[in-house]
Amino acid sequence: MKKFNTQDTLFHRIQLLCVIALMLAVAACSSVRFTYNNGDTLLYYWLNAYVDIDTDQSDWVKKDIDDLFQWHRSTQLKDYVQLLQKGQRQLAGNLTQADLLADYREIRARSEKLANKAVPDLAELAISLKPDQIDTLARKFESNNDKYRKKFLRGDTDDRNKVRFKKAMEQFDLWFGDFSRDQEKTLRKASDARPLDNETWLDERMRRQQMILALLRKVHDQKLSREAAIPLVQGLVRDVFARMDSPERKAFYDASADGTARMILTAVKIATPEQKAHAHKRMQGWIDDFNVLAAARQQ
Repeated sequence: MKKFNTQDTLFHRIQLLCVIALMLAVAACSSVRFTYNNGDTLLYYWLNAYVDIDTDQSDWVKKDIDDLFQWHRSTQLKDYVQLLQKGQRQLAGNLTQADLLADYREIRARSEKLANKAVPDLAELAISLKPDQIDTLARKFESNNDKYRKKFLRGDTDDRNKVRFKKAMEQFDLWFGDFSRDQEKTLRKASDARPLDNETWLDERMRRQQMILALLRKVHDQKLSREAAIPLVQGLVRDVFARMDSPERKAFYDASADGTARMILTAVKIATPEQKAHAHKRMQGWIDDFNVLAAARQQ
């Protein structure tokens, strides 16, 4: 039923590229199968852009990515079908704020499962990275942060709200089709009512980036084995998700999820029958695609 906004980290980006359920907000119905079937290649090229994979790493990195996708295809896609079918039922029924927050927790749990599945492969990658590749990653992080500042930290509160609302409407239009001007006014109010914490998002983003870089440098400097690196990567994954419930940030993450859920609930409540039918059809297209993809796992 929704896509909650998350910040880009190494692990979140891998999730976004692997878990097509979280890519649906930017993928047209007709392209889901193509995107998923080429997801291993997309992930490899994304990863290469971050760390400049060398010839010694290329073959086994591709193999690890392929294995991860095969696991995902054979074990997770049917689960996504069930989630989308649940979304269809919720859309046709009396959807509540509690329903949306429960959906969010389910998606978060599945994302954490995928991240943990990738831990051994990420540990192998961490061991293989050379100092210049770690430096390349650091520069990429900083470049992304500069882009974030230019897009989300420019102007006054109204300017930032406009940018955020435009991004949200791109997703809503995909789900429901076009909204009228009156509907957009209602949605703009719901959007602006959400906490505007772009500086905090950037702070959290940079914190996780520094943890990733520190881990990679430790693995390299201490020449850690796979067995020693895996617990470090597991700890980093654990921190990424536990951070949402930590005393320091729980209120921030809860307020963000709650505000987003309220906006989504507003969109559903003001949607016309035709717009809800559009959303139902959109979800059915993804359900059909996931079923086909899951059935093709042995081919």
